[in-house]
Amino acid sequence: MMKKIEQSTIAVIGLGYVGLPLAVEFGKKYPTIGFDINSSRIEELRNGDDHTLEVTPDALKEADQLHYTDQLESLKKANLFIVTVPTPIDEYNSPDLTPLEKSSASVGKVLSKGDIVIYESTVYPGATEEVCIPILEKESGLTFNQDFFAGYSPERINPGDKEHRLPTIKKVTSGSTPEVADFVDALYQTIITAGTHKASSIKVAEAAKVIENTQRDLNIALINELSLIFDRLDIDTLEVLEAAGSKWNFLPFRPGLVGGHCIGVDPYYLTYKAQAVGYHPEIILAGRRLNDGMSAHVASNLVKNMISNDIEVKGANILVMGLTFKENCPDLRNTKVIDVIHELQDFKLNVDVYDPWVDVQEAQREYDVTPIGSPKENYYDGVILAVAHDEFKAMGKEGISRLLKADSLIYDLKYILPREESDIRL
Repeated sequence: MMKKIEQSTIAVIGLGYVGLPLAVEFGKKYPTIGFDINSSRIEELRNGDDHTLEVTPDALKEADQLHYTDQLESLKKANLFIVTVPTPIDEYNSPDLTPLEKSSASVGKVLSKGDIVIYESTVYPGATEEVCIPILEKESGLTFNQDFFAGYSPERINPGDKEHRLPTIKKVTSGSTPEVADFVDALYQTIITAGTHKASSIKVAEAAKVIENTQRDLNIALINELSLIFDRLDIDTLEVLEAAGSKWNFLPFRPGLVGGHCIGVDPYYLTYKAQAVGYHPEIILAGRRLNDGMSAHVASNLVKNMISNDIEVKGANILVMGLTFKENCPDLRNTKVIDVIHELQDFKLNVDVYDPWVDVQEAQREYDVTPIGSPKENYYDGVILAVAHDEFKAMGKEGISRLLKADSLIYDLKYILPREESDIRL
């Protein structure tokens, strides 16, 4: 028998960009356990700090019913489990479900009759019931939809976005039975002020998540391809997009590097499942190939322009400004800036990376790159504005130019500067 919502104790599994904001919101209303296997993360949160900057110290204090732990035994007090672990891709662009499988095994060890397990991690349609549920059954010895139940409510967190926060983003919900679907929907309605959308099944909710970002990926791929065409036609891409954007139904996408934890990853989950059922997706994979190829284009385009401007390529000093996958946040997950850096190094260029938002140790651990503390003046043969951090915008052309030699290039990937103040734009 399921407990009533107001009688529930909630356990949130994984306290990263997705899990922590969720745990905090629930911790304001219900007894909530925030669980993470990273003991240093638990210690950090107990001290009232969040290095992801998604939750402020004041918000952490407001969640007065939230307690943090790295001990699995502590989860036995819970009857609602919400899994928010990462779902990355491997080197072959196939889904890596290892974190999801391990967390399901952990939850299965503490599962009791009447409990509900809700997944928020992005997966392909069918993964919850085909991969996670059998693990829960095996570890718990319980029977699905008889002794315990499941739900799926895909995360929609946008790192660094201070306007669209968890409570103000509409939430898709679903459950393994009609009654559980109603319960899960009602549960999220208690913290989501924007409302919910109850899907008819877990598979529908899973599919909705992957196509949200697949659609964005394809739209950006189209604009990236247009920018490659316009570059060959010697037309400024942004001017074209602004002119076309004067029509009411033209979508305001911009070219760029497509990284991060969602847009550059989720389409591969859908294409993996499509191929598993015998369909080869043409358009989705074409968009992925094009977007993944933009880093090589950026590097080769810079080198081409250096040669055209009689700047010696081999041994030249290049400053890459920005390493995170998006502006004004410290998130390094799946950043494509690192691919630009590697391409530049293949051309035998000396590359400095500057990003005031980045944790240096994390950059070293994840990418073997050590960002510099501050750029040198009158030192660089070229600058790539890779991320539109507010700090870089504030520097303007004057501040950026102080870093450059007399004969040098500014490559603006993010339209930070006016057209006449940059030498190359995407």
